[in-house]
Amino acid sequence: MDPKEKKVKEEELNVEETLNNAEEQPQDEQAENAAPMTHEEELEKELETAQETIEEQKDKYLRLSAEFDNYRKRTMKEKAELILNGGEKSLSSILPVVDDFERAIKTMETATDVKEGVELIYNKFMATLAQNGVKVIETKDQPLNTDYHEAIAVIPAPSEAQKGKILDCVQTGYTLNDKVLRHAKVVVGE
Repeated sequence: MDPKEKKVKEEELNVEETLNNAEEQPQDEQAENAAPMTHEEELEKELETAQETIEEQKDKYLRLSAEFDNYRKRTMKEKAELILNGGEKSLSSILPVVDDFERAIKTMETATDVKEGVELIYNKFMATLAQNGVKVIETKDQPLNTDYHEAIAVIPAPSEAQKGKILDCVQTGYTLNDKVLRHAKVVVGE
């Protein structure tokens, strides 16, 4: 007999045995054997669904992580650029005042009265600072406030009303948007 024919006959015998065994078993047993297979198939489907969900979530996580990393790098770059060029607006607004100083220096070579020109430049410069949020800390006849003033000397007050008040300002103090840039150095009466 040919090996192919032999194989076909063996398969036919296996099929007949399976059918005979199935007929011999009661219907309940067949149902019991079929139920675990469907239960296993359900579990396999659930496992596949869970694995697909895990893969989707993993993909979302990786994308979100990459997106956040790009955001962090971009904001760090923007912050570094802001720190580097943050004073650009203020400095460009001061340049016209520098131009006025240059003209005043040239004029001082020939002119004898330059006080008025220097006062104009000073006023223009202070106005430019005020536009950029810089203000002078008031000191004249003010009580000492250590948040804004630094007492560098204490002298006897000329009158009782001036005790504890500022008598003289040695160096002007400035604030930038209500934050102290430099404390005013003052002389206080005692």
